[in-house]
Amino acid sequence: MEKSPNNEKKPADIPQQHIENEPKSGDRPDQGMAMTNDHYDPQGKPDADKRVLPAPDTVGNKRKFPILAQPPEAFTGLKLGKPADVAAGLPAVLKSGAFAWSEAGVGRGTHALLKLNQKDGFDCSSCAWPDPDRDRSIAEFCENGAKATASDADHKRVDPDFFAKHSVVELSQMTDRDLNNAGRITHPVVLRPGATHYTPIAWDDAFQLIADELNKLESPHEAAFYTSGKVPNEPAYVYQLFVRQFGTNNLPDCSNMCHESSGSALSPTVGLGKGSVTLNDIYDAEVIIIMGQNPGTNHPRMLSALQIAKRKGAKIISVNPLHEAGLSHFKNPQDFMNPIKAVGTLLGHGTPITDLFLQVKINGDMAVLRGIMKHLLDAEDKSPGTVVDHEFIRQYTTCYQEFVEVIRSTTWEDIEEMSGLSRGQLLEAANLLAHKKKIITCWAMGLTQQKNGVMSIQEIVNLHLLKGAIGIPGGGLCPVRGHSNVQGDRTMGIWERPHQEFLDALEKEYNFQPPREHGLDTVESIKAMYDGKIKVFLSLGGNLLSAGPDTEFIADCMRKQRLTAFVAPKLNRGHLTTGDISLILPCFTHLDIDVQKSGQQFTSCENSMGVVSRNKGVLEPLEGEMRSEVAIICGIAKATLGARSTVDWDAYTENYDTIRDAISRVIPGFEEFNEKIRKPGGFYLPNGPRERNFTTENGKANFSVTDMVMHPIEPDQLVLMTIRSHDQFNTTVYDYNDRYRGIHGERRIVFMNPQDMAERNIRERQLVNVTSHFEGQTRKMERLIAIPYNIPKGNTAAYYPEANVLVPVASVAYISNTPTSKFVIVTVEPVADAIVKGDGSTEVVAVA
Repeated sequence: MEKSPNNEKKPADIPQQHIENEPKSGDRPDQGMAMTNDHYDPQGKPDADKRVLPAPDTVGNKRKFPILAQPPEAFTGLKLGKPADVAAGLPAVLKSGAFAWSEAGVGRGTHALLKLNQKDGFDCSSCAWPDPDRDRSIAEFCENGAKATASDADHKRVDPDFFAKHSVVELSQMTDRDLNNAGRITHPVVLRPGATHYTPIAWDDAFQLIADELNKLESPHEAAFYTSGKVPNEPAYVYQLFVRQFGTNNLPDCSNMCHESSGSALSPTVGLGKGSVTLNDIYDAEVIIIMGQNPGTNHPRMLSALQIAKRKGAKIISVNPLHEAGLSHFKNPQDFMNPIKAVGTLLGHGTPITDLFLQVKINGDMAVLRGIMKHLLDAEDKSPGTVVDHEFIRQYTTCYQEFVEVIRSTTWEDIEEMSGLSRGQLLEAANLLAHKKKIITCWAMGLTQQKNGVMSIQEIVNLHLLKGAIGIPGGGLCPVRGHSNVQGDRTMGIWERPHQEFLDALEKEYNFQPPREHGLDTVESIKAMYDGKIKVFLSLGGNLLSAGPDTEFIADCMRKQRLTAFVAPKLNRGHLTTGDISLILPCFTHLDIDVQKSGQQFTSCENSMGVVSRNKGVLEPLEGEMRSEVAIICGIAKATLGARSTVDWDAYTENYDTIRDAISRVIPGFEEFNEKIRKPGGFYLPNGPRERNFTTENGKANFSVTDMVMHPIEPDQLVLMTIRSHDQFNTTVYDYNDRYRGIHGERRIVFMNPQDMAERNIRERQLVNVTSHFEGQTRKMERLIAIPYNIPKGNTAAYYPEANVLVPVASVAYISNTPTSKFVIVTVEPVADAIVKGDGSTEVVAVA
């Protein structure tokens, strides 16, 4: 392996770089050439519906429907503090323990945490950041993982008595935090037409109810089967198999709303819709660019890897509209277990993370990359052969000259206007990159959910091809997936546009004709539900109502369904706005011991870097009638398909090895699945770009030539992006705090540039209404608290799921059809004379 300049002197705690199961990309001789299930159509999504559907009455619906689709508007007690400049540290340790013990109890909570992300334990159900290949800490988790695990290990019960006490209307008036923290659902329940409460139902009756509704449909395409990224590989595989045996590819999933833009950009350019680096590459990188990502809150364990890279001399460039604590300094909580390091960690300021911070305007990342590459090409002109890797370009790529012409013709005026950054600031970034090859770019939903998301990621690829910074140790592409198995679900075939090789393999394995026409993604499924073309909605995990765009529009769609059915371990708001009949089917989580006829079972998950590892439960499930996801799916499939099916669903339920045996014959890279998954630490999947095998149509890595689309904004308008608070994971809200940003006790917040506030006569903590504008339509969100914050002028931010009501269902990223949650055009108006006090009440003040 080529050495990085700073490899000679390694800190003592750096993990070993060479281990038995850490090949370049897999175990097979042809490992880099295998097709994978996220091999994207290079033409994008030509079947996407371009209609602009009517805007819902976002204000009136709150009064029209007693069951609230939006979270309640009552304030919960705002207390403002100073934004932090250090992530993790002792507060993260204390918060992790306190939450784990309060939710699961000391014994149960501690046992769960000690097995979290261990080779003999279970995979974290929050983010998909990889675990170290070899040595792992006794506490191989972050604050987010501790919260997710404690929530899954909750000893409180949502049982039939709970549902008898609380009507659906009453449940909808609870906050999202209180719904989640009510406890684990213990019995299957049904909401009958006209009923006010969910009531118990036997499993077989629930399966038959679903089967009857599905079999009444005039076409299998009148049903949609949604999936959460939390679902492990084995249930994901049997789910897509059931759906395709039923006769449709309508498999919308959360990936459609997060990293669909990544796949849409990566597949036609490098041949694989996944990243090309390993965790060890992060350690060895010379320059790491972090774009549209907040690791301190969304992927905290990533900070440990960045800390190692920094200690070895790496430079980090952060590109983000907000100053985030995790991009500033990091105190590693694991250092508190080392007596030598503990005092220094406690008293010190932590490891500096960012060397250069570029505070980009929302949706301006594409211009940032263009500016950096424009500088690099200028530097190459002045010193030929020292900046651009012409040998790599000649041997591996196409369209270089066309790309160069586009970069050179892009004006600095357009770059500065779109990015909000100066030519000089971008030169600083270019100087850090000019003479380096070991470059890794990481990105998340700050890019993928932009209007220009796909093109921005294509520009990332262009930068790496320009530098030859792909397929080498310490260099490559790193889309950071946001949920534990969202990448694995796609690999297992959870996709509305499966490639023909995968369908051919299913046909050969099961002797049936899978549907060949494209199904509907998440946005298109929502539109079909609105049109009455979808009549049955099944959800394997997740919370589409709160995760999706246009909350009240989705609520209208759900109310039009004949049946909604949700497989879930805990309550969420999506279970309350339902079709004529609704079912909640309680399932196990990653940490529950799953015993079937052949004994205790385990499942598997794929992380952000293509490692598939075992997930084995460690806690006895609560008393009740919960079932595994595999058992629930197989039960539905058996009842629905009957003699029409060629699958032995009972065998799949009784022994998950039989599922893995089938996967090994159907999906490339999973040969000898049952043997490889039992190796400690799991195994790497095929990854062509990691070895410079570019499985595109022409066998080359392709430079992209795209238009840098500018989006004019009216003088009184702002661009809003939705963000997470620190006390939530995706749509799951654990508490009301966002301590890194200085927010405590409240979520109805809109962050604004102080100058934008002054221009609108808005004071700190003043109530405002926010209205989004799209194609002549408006959507309004009332009663948010305006907070001045360090965000570019013209930009603003608010928490989701609350702010999703402002995101139009038809406002999507070019090519990927991903909702533009990071590009919402809004106006903000003060509510006269209303300032929110610390106790959540409002006081009257004189407003200019």
